[in-house]
Amino acid sequence: MSETAPNMQEEVLPGIFKIELPLPRNPLRSINSYVIVGEKRNLVIDTGMNRPECRDALDRGLSSIDIDLSVTDVIVTHMHADHLGLAPHISQGKTIVFLGARDIEVIEGSRYWKDMLSYAVRNGFPNQDPEEAIRKHPGYKYGPLGPMDLHPLHGDEEFHVGDYALRTIHTPGHTHGHMCLYDKKKKVLFSGDHILGDITPNISLWEENGDPLFDYLNSLEMVKDLDVNITLPGHRSIIKDHRKRIDVLIAHHHERAMEVQEIISDGSMNAFEIASHMTWDLTIKEFDEFPIMQKWFATGEALAHIRYLENDGRVGSHIRGHTTLYKQI
Repeated sequence: MSETAPNMQEEVLPGIFKIELPLPRNPLRSINSYVIVGEKRNLVIDTGMNRPECRDALDRGLSSIDIDLSVTDVIVTHMHADHLGLAPHISQGKTIVFLGARDIEVIEGSRYWKDMLSYAVRNGFPNQDPEEAIRKHPGYKYGPLGPMDLHPLHGDEEFHVGDYALRTIHTPGHTHGHMCLYDKKKKVLFSGDHILGDITPNISLWEENGDPLFDYLNSLEMVKDLDVNITLPGHRSIIKDHRKRIDVLIAHHHERAMEVQEIISDGSMNAFEIASHMTWDLTIKEFDEFPIMQKWFATGEALAHIRYLENDGRVGSHIRGHTTLYKQI
């Protein structure tokens, strides 16, 4: 499949269309935007980055389904730019954009990027030009522009569109406010980036508080109990056995945590150094040669596993100069 010419749209279930939007020069390759067609109102779930390639593909897909945007609301599973970026483009400030309340708090905060950058530097991220990582961050470059009528989601809200009755499920981990959507009768789950079939969702930490990996593992266990026949994820392939995939994801993160423990078993390291010793599924094998954004995401993932181990009593930390160091207890 070409990055720049994905399928315009595919009816994956009666009345549910998947529009695949390209993410050029991005390891994710594409994002799945879903459209549910209703008699009176339609619903778009996730929208793509605010960049021309996504916007053009989304417009073509919506046009091919003959969607009237004046009666189309948007649910964004979480705040990342590849899901939220084009919400203003679809809603035009006239229809509703639903997003997790915890994510709304983050994007409406004034210090989000500054605090993230400061935490990265304290954890060893190269300080020669740390702002380069922010300038190149897709969330910074391709986030939403324009007015949005944002309505917060807390979980257990219900949406009735066409033949579907969707209930929101708060599944923190990938972000604080991540939401899945579940139709109990149809046994359909829209998983956003909570469960992905071909790749592993990135679980990162960029703040002093919180334990996103702990939250994520708990959220996986919660969703695992649902009666689901088909899972429609935010990226890549549709998932037919969500329980099997969840078991793989849980095992993966426990293995990553053990890897972090082993890396710091003989001495203290900062998070950036720990990330440099972890195993990454990239064609580039030397960490020093990683693009800056891959180093950024790797450090965030390392920090999430470090915090999980800290709260479990297996890792301790101390400050040396202006840098936080971690060591196995």
